[in-house]
Amino acid sequence: MLPREELLKGVENRETIAHVIDRAEQAIKTWEVVLTDFLSPPELAEIREIFQRLTDVELIIWGGYPQAERCRIAIARSDLPLDQSQVEIAVLDIAGNFLFDTATHRDFLGSMLGTGIVREKTGDIIVLGERGAQAIVVPEMVEFLEMNLTQVRSVPVKTQRIDLSELKIRQPKKKEMTTVEASLRLDAVASAGFGMSRSKMVDLISGGDVRVNWKEISQASSPIKSGDLIAIRGKGRLEIGDIAVTKKQRYRVQMTKYV
Repeated sequence: MLPREELLKGVENRETIAHVIDRAEQAIKTWEVVLTDFLSPPELAEIREIFQRLTDVELIIWGGYPQAERCRIAIARSDLPLDQSQVEIAVLDIAGNFLFDTATHRDFLGSMLGTGIVREKTGDIIVLGERGAQAIVVPEMVEFLEMNLTQVRSVPVKTQRIDLSELKIRQPKKKEMTTVEASLRLDAVASAGFGMSRSKMVDLISGGDVRVNWKEISQASSPIKSGDLIAIRGKGRLEIGDIAVTKKQRYRVQMTKYV
């Protein structure tokens, strides 16, 4: 048995983590590969942190493409072979003419959930502008969504399964930059990286829109270190690279911004 209470100590997403521990114990007992549903980035970050302490089980996290935010996890005993192909996913093409009624990610997700499925059964949704969208889902939902997802906003859609190789991935735009700051406070570094005023950044942090390593941070003074990932809802991500101290005892921070 896994040390459940020790693993759950101080976690934010307790219910989800407890369920994944249940799945891991099942994998140990049955000698089978066990899958979770799709999990969010904050949940995945906590699971990575918790399960790296364990030697009994191995995880593979996969959402259909390397930059996927929502992913499923395959769990197996550490002495069993485990690879990406065992994380079962399917891709749906949701095709319609959205030229005169543009649909957003929220619209496609809302229509999918409106059929009666739960969020955990869906992974990332890639919006294709006027042509519709592609959605990553658990395979057992394919037939149901092909039959029931027939409209998004006012637009009739045809929903059908396509091969994973047909997924239209937009590679994130990447910008390398360097800033020099008097401190490594979150508000100072993030405002420089995202190109906004420090007061605006403080508002975003206090409003719960900023995550560091996928954990919500509410203190603008929280320290940032090399390797941290800062994400702001709707504005992209900022990866912190090397940090060096200048002759004037300030911090030169290398950053990569993804949008």
